[in-house]
Amino acid sequence: MKTYNIPIFVPHRGCPFDCVFCNQKRITGSQKEVTADDVRRIIEEHLKTLPKENRCVEAAFFGGSFTGIPIEEQSALLSAANEYLAKGLIDGIRLSTRPDYIDKIILDNLKKYGVTTIELGVQSMDDAVLKAANRGHTSGDVKNAVRLIREYPFTLGLQMMTGLPGDTDEKSLYTADEIVALKPDIVRIYPTLTIKDTFLEKMYLDGRYKPQTVDEAVNLAKQLLLKFEKNDITVIRVGLQSTDEISENGSVVAGPVHSSFRELVENSIYYDIISDKLKDAECKRADVFVNPKEVSKAVGNKRSNIIKVKQEKNIDIKIRTDENLKKREVRCTCY
Repeated sequence: MKTYNIPIFVPHRGCPFDCVFCNQKRITGSQKEVTADDVRRIIEEHLKTLPKENRCVEAAFFGGSFTGIPIEEQSALLSAANEYLAKGLIDGIRLSTRPDYIDKIILDNLKKYGVTTIELGVQSMDDAVLKAANRGHTSGDVKNAVRLIREYPFTLGLQMMTGLPGDTDEKSLYTADEIVALKPDIVRIYPTLTIKDTFLEKMYLDGRYKPQTVDEAVNLAKQLLLKFEKNDITVIRVGLQSTDEISENGSVVAGPVHSSFRELVENSIYYDIISDKLKDAECKRADVFVNPKEVSKAVGNKRSNIIKVKQEKNIDIKIRTDENLKKREVRCTCY
């Protein structure tokens, strides 16, 4: 069964602070305020394009801090989405918000309208990094919000960012450890991108902020992904979804932007596995067997893994398939 999100963007609604990295109107590509009628129209339009069977469909409110919107407006938007939930036309309602805009009154209201998933924009669990990003909340707010949400039957998602001002790989790994301790159901990992018309752009142009390179961001995201997976936490996204705005030709000024960022991370994981398998090999050629569904990851973007093995180990490899192998399970035969 495949899950489909129907994205309903509420750009910068409910946000009391201007985070240094944020310009939601550019990130979401949306400029107008959303009404209950818009919610109905968006859901109707998307339902026409989705398969009728073997699907899980969620109306997803993204782009702002949903629970920071006046509660009457929250209720109006949620009520419109709930109409489709009540009819069985969608299977859930999800939203993203700030950890300091969670309390029992808000959570009772979300439960009333059938919200199934709450994602919190944690970004970092290092208070100095949060302050430098002008988040306006602390790591303590995150822990308090998680405690309250866990009193309800919501699916809990936590979102973290890497490469923020004042951040380091060590601080990001610390954030991941703190997130693991909070035991969310799902996680998103977002390397920081410098977007036009943000304070971060000014910091970058003034030389006060150095963004991650693609390689740096991939190497860190790889460690984070493996850490979460080791702790049975599903990572549902690595890197912002590529759009006309979120691209090198769009609103991204600097930073590790790539249309297939997660694929690069998966490629790097496979390179490490293949390299380890061949570390003591004394051969010129090798067949590398992987599960058929994993071939593109093992080959790497633009055959990067094949090229890198040749450069670093002087071994010509061919990626072959074996249906009996599991995800990231590799078998090598040397010649």
